Formats: sequence, C-alpha cells, structure tokens
Amino acid sequence: MMANPRQDTVVAELRRAADLLSGAADDREFVDAILAIADRIADALGAGGKLLIAGNGGSAADAQHIAAELMSRFLSDRAPLPAIALTTDSSALTAIGNDYGFEQVFERQVRGLGRKGDVFLAISTSGRSPNILAALKAAREIGIVTIGFGKMAPSPMHAHCDLMLGVRSEETAAIQQVHITAAHAICGLIERELFGEPKRG
Repeated sequence: MMANPRQDTVVAELRRAADLLSGAADDREFVDAILAIADRIADALGAGGKLLIAGNGGSAADAQHIAAELMSRFLSDRAPLPAIALTTDSSALTAIGNDYGFEQVFERQVRGLGRKGDVFLAISTSGRSPNILAALKAAREIGIVTIGFGKMAPSPMHAHCDLMLGVRSEETAAIQQVHITAAHAICGLIERELFGEPKRG
C-alpha cells in the first residue's frame, strides 16, 4: 500500500495529542491542580459567587466554551451556574479598548462585575499577556480568587494566581488542547459537587 502523506499528517497529529494528554493524566501535580481548581470554583458558586473568565484568541474561545458549559449544562440536566466570559461583549471591549487601551479590556470588566467571593479564571498560553496580567492584579485587589491556565514554565502570570494549571509544553496549540480537556474535567467535578451524579437528559 502506498503511503498517504496527508493521512500520515492527521495520524501524527492525533497521536501527538494523545501522548500529550496521556502525559497529563500521569502527572500527579497536574491532576491535583485540576481537583483543587474544581473545588475552589464549586465552593464559590455554592456560596453565591460567580466565575469570570478571560483569554485572548484561542483562549478567548476557551473562555466562552467553559462559560457555556456551566451556564447551560455539561453532563447533567441541572440549574444554570453563573459563569461569564469577558470576551463576548463587543461594545464593552471596543469602548474600553478605545478609551483606555487594549491592556484594560478585562481589567475594567473585572472591576465592574467582580466582587469578593467570586473567582477569576485567566487563560494565557504564554503567561505574559498584558491585559490578562492587569485583570489578575485587579482581581487580587478586590479579593477575588485568581486561577490561571497557562504553561508549566514560570511566567509573570504565576505570581498573580492563587491556583495555577500549567501544561508541560511550549507549543500554543498543544497547551490549548490540554486546557480545554482539563476544563471539561473541572466542569464535571463542579456538577457532581453541586448537584450530585449526572442526570442525563
């Protein structure tokens, strides 16, 4: 059988992703971080707080994905959970960007929407995004729990997060793949903590 380079490319990409996720599953520190993050978010939501989420580019899409899983449903048919992606309001984003600069697009929203007892989930594959760092600093000032999704290697983001989920990779796409898989695990844990075992509908 003749080799099919296009097929080989697809298979190689799938195997690379599988190897990366397998390594994450075997990483006790990574798994423990997922558990700790799920517990912290569930505690906040159970006490009447909300989850704010922000990221840029693909991480903005992940922020919206996570918010949708919690606001609608993940595995269980249950009450909605208050999760807000700070990446969706084009009027707010462009107004803040125009009036204050792109670095403030999340910081202003955190200050306007966030309250003590809430959680802010910041997603940055580099850990250096200025608008993410500004928002984390604002959250800390307010007394909001700060959680970071980034890479394992030290970055400026680490210093501003109460809990950090770091992926052992330097490749943006690979980090994002693990982030969303970990987020799904977190959503499932939150549902079980707040509503019991899934009631599939």
